[in-house]
Amino acid sequence: VQLQASGGGLVQAGGSLRLSCLASGRALRQYHMGWFRQVPGKEREFVGVSRRSGPVTYVPDFVKGRFTISRDNAKNTVYLQMNDLKPEDTAVYFCAASVNTSPYDVHAYASWGQGTQVTVSS
Repeated sequence: VQLQASGGGLVQAGGSLRLSCLASGRALRQYHMGWFRQVPGKEREFVGVSRRSGPVTYVPDFVKGRFTISRDNAKNTVYLQMNDLKPEDTAVYFCAASVNTSPYDVHAYASWGQGTQVTVSS
């Protein structure tokens, strides 16, 4: 599966962005779809997953209440809605696809998009 992330940009603190990840080559419904972020010099950080079985999503506590993941299998697209953005959310955001039974870690993902930059100004 090939993945293309988009929707990043510059936003003020407290603002919102919605990232999109378009899958091609394979049907999105076959995969758990994860979102990650990375800043220079740090490891890639998990920010949530939309599991392939039903509308089950999970986001870690540090973004819970601000970030929401959804998917539209008909459009082969997964979304990351980010609200109340903070300067510390500044990073390159990546989407990724997994068939692993535990898709909560970077090592569970075999296919990655190219990343989209999100910059939050204070």
